[in-house]
Amino acid sequence: MAEQAPKGFRSRVAQQMGRTGRSPAGMWFWEIDRVLLLLALSLMAIGLIAVAAASPATAHRYSGGSVTIPPMYYFWRQVAWVAVSVPVMLIVSMLPIRFARRCSLIGAAIFFVLLAATPFLGAEVNGAKRWIDLGVSELQPSEFLKPLFIVAIAWLLSFRAKDPQLPVLFITGALTACIAALLMMQPDFGQTIVFVLVWLVLLLLSGVSATAIAGLMASGVGCVVAAYLFYDTARIRIDSFLFPDKEKALAEHYQTDMAHATLTAGGATGTGPGGGTFKFRLPEAHNDYIFSVVGEEFGLITCGVIAILYLAIVVRVVMKLIDEEDAFRLLAAAGLAAQFGVQALINMAVNTGLAPSKGMTLPFISYGGSSMIALSVGFGLLLAFTRRNPYLTRSPYTVRGSGS
Repeated sequence: MAEQAPKGFRSRVAQQMGRTGRSPAGMWFWEIDRVLLLLALSLMAIGLIAVAAASPATAHRYSGGSVTIPPMYYFWRQVAWVAVSVPVMLIVSMLPIRFARRCSLIGAAIFFVLLAATPFLGAEVNGAKRWIDLGVSELQPSEFLKPLFIVAIAWLLSFRAKDPQLPVLFITGALTACIAALLMMQPDFGQTIVFVLVWLVLLLLSGVSATAIAGLMASGVGCVVAAYLFYDTARIRIDSFLFPDKEKALAEHYQTDMAHATLTAGGATGTGPGGGTFKFRLPEAHNDYIFSVVGEEFGLITCGVIAILYLAIVVRVVMKLIDEEDAFRLLAAAGLAAQFGVQALINMAVNTGLAPSKGMTLPFISYGGSSMIALSVGFGLLLAFTRRNPYLTRSPYTVRGSGS
């Protein structure tokens, strides 16, 4: 009988073949943060279940006259979007850092032009022009611009590490202001808030002085006041949320009140799949207010689990970046995680009645093609920028001691 190879020898051979092999797929598998990937896939799976629960209500709402929408129409469309988005996320996560950055900069320029064209060429939906009609589907440039904008701003701010005197604060501020102005034209106040908040987070991480940050915050307060005085959309939403007219309270607060009622209708454990009734009176149940549908049919405990998953993504990224020495990778990954967390926080705040209606999707859970694919691009970039070789980050002594 042939002598068997020692167990330690077999382990070392398998380790060399699997973890340090030259195969791009093999390298990607061992460098990728599999916890982040699992969290993203978990949210997508929850999203499919949530859209399946909301689809009959949305189909009923938009059916009428000669138009009859099948009850699971939105669910099957979401399945198709997820089937496209997962490969997109995985492919983007495999890109080399420099190539990912170059593609992001080019993409940011392209979608900035499309964003500028949207108020003139976009299709109007509910009084807003945020989408460009492509025939088969609609494209929302602001959704795709968000992650690409973050990478572009991170790249510009990373130059501060080489020369703190470079006017990157002015350049990035001007870019953010231009995007904010274009979004206000649509109008899209919620997306404007996300862009500005993420820019401020990146400024803080890049080492901008506290005096400059304080000045920007004061300017931000001034901008909010100016928006209230001169921007009808902002004034109407702020007034309806803080100072409701009793005679118009039912109309003005219908969405937020109905969202809160739907969210709490199922109690801690929910009514069960398909058992919800409040969702049939909820506008955009499959999209902006899907968190409330989850609350009604699957309970507040499930809503809490979803919130924990979003928090886990942000915390995981922070832990990965604690010892990151590359300024660009730190800023890009932190900015993408901040965008993900801020968007989820705004959506949940609207659904719980803590914030006025914003028209903001819940990442990876709400229905939508542009949102799902754009978020997958952004999360793919996040996975690319947090990739690490698990052996190169160890000391030589540790590697040798582990039998590598």
